[in-house]
Amino acid sequence: MTQSDPGRHMAAEIDEATDVFARAASLDLAAEAEAAGFAGAQSFYTVARGSSDAVANILSYEFMAELGLPMTSMPPSIFSVGAGVAMSGAAGLVVSQSGASEDLVRAAQGIREQGGRVAAITNVAGSAVEAAVDLTIPVGAGPELAVPATKTVIGSIAAGLSFLAALSPGYGARLVGSVSAMDEAGRLSAADHDALRAALLSARHVFVVGRGTGFGAAHELALKIKETCAIHAEAYSASEVLHGPLQLATNPLTVILLDTGAPGTSESLANAAARFREIGTDVHRVAPAVAGLTPAAAAAAILRQVYPVILDAALALGHDPDAPATLSKVTMTR
Repeated sequence: MTQSDPGRHMAAEIDEATDVFARAASLDLAAEAEAAGFAGAQSFYTVARGSSDAVANILSYEFMAELGLPMTSMPPSIFSVGAGVAMSGAAGLVVSQSGASEDLVRAAQGIREQGGRVAAITNVAGSAVEAAVDLTIPVGAGPELAVPATKTVIGSIAAGLSFLAALSPGYGARLVGSVSAMDEAGRLSAADHDALRAALLSARHVFVVGRGTGFGAAHELALKIKETCAIHAEAYSASEVLHGPLQLATNPLTVILLDTGAPGTSESLANAAARFREIGTDVHRVAPAVAGLTPAAAAAAILRQVYPVILDAALALGHDPDAPATLSKVTMTR
């Protein structure tokens, strides 16, 4: 990484993301998942932080829709600081690109000690979390040198969907179709890219709004805008943003609306867009214009489309998105 070529790692890793998705979505985990006892789980709990928690949010909507079982986030501190909770009949899914954070390792250990099964999605072979789980799901993205995660985020979504396919065999064929559709979705058009880039360059405050799996994508993109552009950005569900947060649109505000095309989400997204436009807010809609994506794969496609815009905006603002001044690649928490 050199100051004369800022952002080169992030740019290269974004370009790798579609291939990473294809490989991770093609994992055959059926035998391992059955042997590890996940078929009997009656509920799922995700354990993650940062971008990985956004991945977990995306996966939770897809798992619940396909399996008809509850899946929700569990703070790692329940086990890493507290005494833990009963986990009999439940499964934990740890998402961690490095697999090194002590609190996530302790949470994985605690879930098993309390009677649950644990799987981990990670990109680093031999990481500490692997020794604490029943099943490792490798992202296989290779080294990621930029501090902001991109290809590992998209790969982690795909790895989680391979796990889902192992638990719900009928999902597997749809996931195969999503791999082709992901490649077809590609980048935003030049006009849409430039319009969204210009909006970020003039923005003081950004709302990223989604619904269903798009809500997790909103969390990830809001985080990336903060990490790389140092612009205040927050994620909201389209069903919640029209309550108290709408009042913030009385000040200058940019809204990025993420539309995965999932059944049942279009009306609330359209309503949110209309309300924001009524009060003069700058609204930009992003939607992958291809068929065949499952909702979680559509969220991954949206990330792939918007990451290059955020990268370009960060560079235009004078930041090096490869190495944000206050951040490091692995954040150690307890």
